[in-house]
Amino acid sequence: MGNIVIKELSERKEILEAFQVMKQLRTHLDEASYLELVTEAQENAGYVMYGLFADGELAAVTGFQPMTTLYYGRFIWICDLVTDSAKRSEGYGEKLLSFVHEWARNNNFESVALSSGLQRTEAHRFYEEKMAYDKVSYVFKHALE
Repeated sequence: MGNIVIKELSERKEILEAFQVMKQLRTHLDEASYLELVTEAQENAGYVMYGLFADGELAAVTGFQPMTTLYYGRFIWICDLVTDSAKRSEGYGEKLLSFVHEWARNNNFESVALSSGLQRTEAHRFYEEKMAYDKVSYVFKHALE
């Protein structure tokens, strides 16, 4: 696995560098809309982004929001978690998600939650079997016109 470094991506240049990995998950976004949404989420919703670098190369990216709701209490909502397709099955997703768990513990959050597309069965297996996540609900969406 080599030398692993996880660092916050907060500068415009770092966020743009992460697009090459993030677009593998968020295929509907172009670079401009991605940058606009990340910036807005950072400014208005507390969104933070971290990258996992393996031997100096960006291998995985996560973006999450600290939140408080009546259902979950104080928790971290993982908005995005993706490993570069050329670097999957090397343990980077597990390392990055474990980092988020530790970040949450260190900042007095009670849990970590996320949603995953119905078609992403490999990701579901990863969350449930490898990372011990429980499937606790369905997420519903209604597009407004």
